Amino acid sequence: MKREARQGKDMKTEKYVAEHRGHAVPLLVLRPDHQKPDAAGVLWIHGGGYILGMKEMARFSRAADLVDRFGAVVVSPGYRLAFQSPYPAAIEDCYAALLWLKEHAAALHVNPAQLMVGGESAGGGLTAALCMLARDRGEVGIAFQMPLYPMLDNLDTETSKDNHGRVWNTRRNHFGWRMYLRKNAKSSGVSPYAAAARQTDYRNLPPCYTFVCAGEPFYAETLAFIDRLKAAGVEGEVDIYPGNTHAFDLMKPNREPAKQAIAAFDRQFARALAHCFREQPMPQR
Repeated sequence: MKREARQGKDMKTEKYVAEHRGHAVPLLVLRPDHQKPDAAGVLWIHGGGYILGMKEMARFSRAADLVDRFGAVVVSPGYRLAFQSPYPAAIEDCYAALLWLKEHAAALHVNPAQLMVGGESAGGGLTAALCMLARDRGEVGIAFQMPLYPMLDNLDTETSKDNHGRVWNTRRNHFGWRMYLRKNAKSSGVSPYAAAARQTDYRNLPPCYTFVCAGEPFYAETLAFIDRLKAAGVEGEVDIYPGNTHAFDLMKPNREPAKQAIAAFDRQFARALAHCFREQPMPQR
């Protein structure tokens, strides 16, 4: 583990490296200046259609609010992007970061029973897939998931086909999936760890909160994901806002729908802090 620290205005920024299966995953850790013990630990996964983005985007996302307003510790992984490294590179890098967060909970003064995962867009898709992978591998317990307007479905839905929304649209969506899944981009037989919408068993996944706007490509798959969670007995909630701007809370934060979405997200996270816990599984011998 390597460390580099920098003191920011409202939070500490630290850099680490997680070693996993012969690959080094760079991590950005955001911590409050005056951290309280037993903080929630949040793995926050950046967006970018699986092809763009960087771990530093956490500083300008909902993740920064979790540090500033709620005293959470955020870990943002610099996962490999699909131009050079298609599936499963990104999900395995995120899993490595999740394992690192669990293993370093004590050093980070994080409550191991409150490890959470969230992210925007492709980061939301990786959030959903990571919760499935963690459930199935049985090494890490996740207390809560926040896949915001997530990129879940490699197949066209009623709202992702022929969509001309702002920021993200059908053409960009097809390209992102083609880079991430290559020849399997249009296959219904890919693993749910590759495209979370392919999942058929939603039991025992973490409770979930998300939001999405009604005119963007991921509207239908977001609602379907929440419906499937609830049908499996998992708590799930989605808030819907008007417009067709993907990532509207980041792109237009001063407009009323974004203000409402940010306030609702904060309320949901506060509720998760009070009610969502999951003990870590015992190490297997």
